[in-house]
Amino acid sequence: MTAPATRILVVGPAWIGDMVMAGSLIRLLAARGHTVDVVAPPWPYALLDRLAGVSQAHRLEVGHHEMALRARLKLARELRALGYAQAIVLPRSAKAALLPWLARIPRRTGLRGEFRYGLINDMRSIEWTRAKPMIERFCALGLEPAEALPESLPQPVLAVDAEARRATMARLGLEGGRPVAACMPGAEHGTAKRWPYFAELARRLRAEGFDVWLLGGPRDAAEGEAIVAGSGNTAVNLCGRTTLPEAADLLGGVDVAISNDSGLLHVAAATGAPIVGLYGSSTPAYTPPLSDRREILYLALECSPCFARECPLGHFRCLRDMTVDAVLDAALRLANGRAESRAAAPER
Repeated sequence: MTAPATRILVVGPAWIGDMVMAGSLIRLLAARGHTVDVVAPPWPYALLDRLAGVSQAHRLEVGHHEMALRARLKLARELRALGYAQAIVLPRSAKAALLPWLARIPRRTGLRGEFRYGLINDMRSIEWTRAKPMIERFCALGLEPAEALPESLPQPVLAVDAEARRATMARLGLEGGRPVAACMPGAEHGTAKRWPYFAELARRLRAEGFDVWLLGGPRDAAEGEAIVAGSGNTAVNLCGRTTLPEAADLLGGVDVAISNDSGLLHVAAATGAPIVGLYGSSTPAYTPPLSDRREILYLALECSPCFARECPLGHFRCLRDMTVDAVLDAALRLANGRAESRAAAPER
């Protein structure tokens, strides 16, 4: 039996990719008639007005790993007046469960995690192994305890603003007229998730007639410059030069996006861009890009996945052995498919 339609608060993850993947839960709840509001820290909050199914977004002014009790109390007082029947807490930390308890939301659903009995009063013991997709765990929290997952789950969707994309391109001096390949060389979790051959890939994509854009955050800017230099100036470094919504708009218009397992991989997937996902220390079984237009490269070595920040064995073969030829071939296949679909239905 499904629950009657109510107003639900989703306490979202702190990471951009995880927040995008939470879009599956949000769309599932919205399709059942619930009004779904989301609370998130500043970095994923920037995408919430683009994420399908979100009715209202609340910004929680905290940094990674911060308790920030004053900020939580302030937001909790604002939330009390909104009449939430349920909160679904996606992070497994005690501090994430504190906000809906302070807001006096009567039903507070979450996974068994850090000691948070009482803060969570609808505790679930769902298996959360990394052998299963993260979105199954998220979506299961939106169901009643005995309810089975639907056979298919909705994919996250990020709205793309074509007019804003044109304005961003003009500001950045980006020309149109040629196919575009976006490369996202960063990954917050460490070097074990960073494919090392983006400079060579950029050079070869340019030889195939693509403009090559490097997208990422401010922390990726220096790496972007190194890739530009290593590619013989055949790429444009946009790392740190766009907001997150601007990056989403740009990705929504590219012919193909090539990315490590990072937040921008999931952003690109949710905009509808054809994507090549490169997996090293992590696994696509747990956090696959949620798109029908994708190719995933994963070598599945005997030591994979280790989920380490640096290669614990020192050889880094999970990404070092992934060839430029393999990545380029996947990118060209997807870009050709994008061109064919655009020819059949030109973009307005």
